[in-house]
This record gives sequence, C-alpha cells and structure tokens, in this order.
Amino acid sequence: MKAVSNKKLGISKKDISGWLIMLPTIILFAFFVWEPLGESVRLSLYTAKGIRLQEFVGLDNYALVLNHPDFLAAFKNTFTYILWSLIIGFFTPIIMAVLITETVHFKGLFKIGVYFPNIMPGMAMVMMWGFFFRPGDTGVLNILLSKLGIESMEWLTNPKLTIPLIIATMTWKGAGSTALIYMAGINGINPELYEAATLDGAGIRQRVRFITLPNIFSLGKTLLILQVITVFQILYEPLVMTNGGPNNRSISIMQLVFNYAFRDYNYPAAAALSVMICIVLVILSAFYFKLTKSKED
Repeated sequence: MKAVSNKKLGISKKDISGWLIMLPTIILFAFFVWEPLGESVRLSLYTAKGIRLQEFVGLDNYALVLNHPDFLAAFKNTFTYILWSLIIGFFTPIIMAVLITETVHFKGLFKIGVYFPNIMPGMAMVMMWGFFFRPGDTGVLNILLSKLGIESMEWLTNPKLTIPLIIATMTWKGAGSTALIYMAGINGINPELYEAATLDGAGIRQRVRFITLPNIFSLGKTLLILQVITVFQILYEPLVMTNGGPNNRSISIMQLVFNYAFRDYNYPAAAALSVMICIVLVILSAFYFKLTKSKED
C-alpha cells in the first residue's frame, strides 16, 4: 500500500533520499535565517526595553526610520556603493580571470598572488588601507607622493573620493577569490571551441568576446546578484575608515542599523530597518532575474 501511494504521488526512492540529505541543511537554514527574520519582524512592531518587548506600536518604528534625517543619505550612499562596485569591482575579476587563463607560464603563481589578499582578515585590511589613505602628512600615500614632489591630498575626507576608495579597498580584497571562480568556469568551456577559433585566425579579443563571455554569462549573473547583496550590506569598511563621514557622505544603510542597535540601543528601529533592507534585496533580485531571463533563454 505504501509503495502504491508513493507511486500515485510521483515520489521515488531517489526523491526521498534527496530530501533526507537536504533535511539538515533546511533545518539549519530555517533556524539561522527564517527564525531570526521572523523575530526581527515581530520586534519591529513593538517598543522594547533592551530586547524585552513592551508595547505593540504597529508601523511606528518604520515611520521613525523613514523620517530619520540620516535615512535618505544612507539609502542614497548604499546605491552609490553598488554603482561603484559594478564599475570597479564587477569587471576587475573577469579581466583578471581572462588574463591568467590566457597566460602560458606561471599560472599557479598568479593564482596564488591574486588570492593572497583574501587571506587577510577583513578588519586588518580596512585598518591598513585606512592608514594608507589617511589625509594629511601622516598618510602612507601622501608620504609617497611627497617623495615625488606632489602635494598631499585629502583622500578619505574628500566627499567625491570616499566611496570609490572604499570600493577599491573591497575590490583589492575580494577580486582574487571571484577571479578563481571565473577561471573555474572558463576551464569548463569545451577546449575544442578555442582550438577551432584559433585555427580560424581568431585573436584573444575574438575568443573572449564570442566564446568566453557567452559561456560565463550565467555564472556572472549569479555572482552579480551576490555582489549586489554583499555591497548592500556594507558595514565595517565605512564604519572603520570614515565613520560615515565626511558629513554622512559615506554612511551606509547597515551602518544606520548599527547606530540604532549599538549606539542608541533602539533595537525595534534596527529591526524595522533590517526588515526593509530584506524587502529591498528581494525586490532587486527578482527584478534583475526578470530582466536577464529572456536573454538567458
């Protein structure tokens, strides 16, 4: 009877074994993702003393967040971070992957070299680049420029340069690991395509344009979504390097969450803003997949 019922439902032994294999991951995902998200939604609808809920206030915390004087600046800066990350950080690992793949000698050395910054702890990296871009005569970059007879510049205190420099710092750390993922995707392309293109007289530009890029498009789409989600949640880079300055020109939406939770101890407001961030990320992901679906098909 059990076998008959499973057959009627269209369930095979492979399906059952597959679900059993995924069950621990599903449980952990629900416990560490969905349960905290549900608690954040619940917390955002109450006032609280510390983390102890007190009075149900509905959407008042959301209104408080939206009317905060730093909200528009943080929201705008966050999308500026994303824009600069697409300009600087998205194409850099692709270029690195293509160059290393086309290199004949010392490929292993180049792979180790590009991945090496990723080994460095994030906080140490941010502090190092903070010293490097420090304005005035004590900054490492300004000291090097002074040796060349060039006047010192206001790097992180220049509103036009702050966000690009922070994104450049993030790219320096993370581009190598992303480049290795692209290299793995390129190595999975049928080598006969490259051989045929080479016999037809195609150069590196033609091979990259007509073979490499079309074959890693799907991978690039996935990594782009992950990059947008990661940059949207940027926190400790502007927090440590500029503390959101100058004049809130580099404050991010996650730094505003940090300020609510650990500076003002307003956990319901922090939860409300976190829920809004989650909604925005879901909308951006759905919108992007819809735009790229037809091209992928």
